[in-house]
Amino acid sequence: MKRPQGFEPPPASKRPTQPRADTPQPPTTSRTTTTTDAALPAPVEVVMPVILFDREAAEAAAAAEAAEAERRAARKKRGSRSAKGASTAASVGGSSDAPSGSTDTSAANAPDEPARSAWATAAGIRAAKRDRKRYERAEVRRFTAASRRRRRTWLISGGALLAMVLVVAGTAFSPMMALRVVTVEGAERVAPTQIVTALSDQLGTPLPLIDLAAVREKLSGMTLIQSYSTESHPPDTLVIRIVERDPIGARATDAGFDLVDSAGVVISSSPERPAGYPLLDTPTPTALAAAGEVVRALPAELRASLDSVTAGTRDDVTLQLAGGPSVVWGSADDSVIKATVLARLLAVAPGAANYDVSSPSSPVYS
Repeated sequence: MKRPQGFEPPPASKRPTQPRADTPQPPTTSRTTTTTDAALPAPVEVVMPVILFDREAAEAAAAAEAAEAERRAARKKRGSRSAKGASTAASVGGSSDAPSGSTDTSAANAPDEPARSAWATAAGIRAAKRDRKRYERAEVRRFTAASRRRRRTWLISGGALLAMVLVVAGTAFSPMMALRVVTVEGAERVAPTQIVTALSDQLGTPLPLIDLAAVREKLSGMTLIQSYSTESHPPDTLVIRIVERDPIGARATDAGFDLVDSAGVVISSSPERPAGYPLLDTPTPTALAAAGEVVRALPAELRASLDSVTAGTRDDVTLQLAGGPSVVWGSADDSVIKATVLARLLAVAPGAANYDVSSPSSPVYS
């Protein structure tokens, strides 16, 4: 039989002795013990311990171990420096009390174990608190990321809008937007230079700061202007659109004739009757307004041939055409339809002396 490698037989003194076959053995007595169920102990229920993980305790323990390792390293370093200093002093001073190179630093470096344990525990607790605070701050930042992102978006948008408003306002109210040009449109009887001269005090004013009340006061004093509108065209132009009064006829006065519109505003006066305008016989403002509606409804050729307009009220307007024929117009209502019917009657019966269009659905001429 081969021995396994590395096997050494035990010495002879330590080998177990086997009883010899011829050696008498002491008699053995076999005893049988019988147990009953009543004598057996009750089964014990084994409860497995539940180990709970305490994060704060684990962090505190880890911090304490780290602090203890740092303290050990510091003590070791201090001890090595102290031993080196003592060895140097012994070699220089030649002390005979202690052998060269031997120092007794055990008493000086012996730490106060209770104080050290208390300090380590406090340091671990502080480190655990710092870790806990850092963790809580990280969680707060994580859960408030969406709200902070929305707030940042609103702040950026609001800042951009505010900057744009400031830029626009600064540009609008700066000398870059000062009024330099006044343009007049729709003026025929009113000289545009008259309007420009009247608004000369607004030149140099930024367009948003133009005094519109002053403009209205200047233009309302011109009787030929019925209405107007203004438009600002950056950077330096103001456009004024004029609607002039439309004269409807002339009224006889002691000094001559006044050219008036349907509101009775005198547009011009002259000692002679203005050509191309009918003579008005309208004693009341209502009759004058009715005559104005009728005259403005007539076509250009009929209006040119109109000699006079007579009206006592709104419902009894009468026209006199050049050459003698008269037209009973009646009410000023439906003047556009009546003007169309009159034009057809004049084409059908050009030699009639009287035309009645007071009822446009059934006109009469004679």
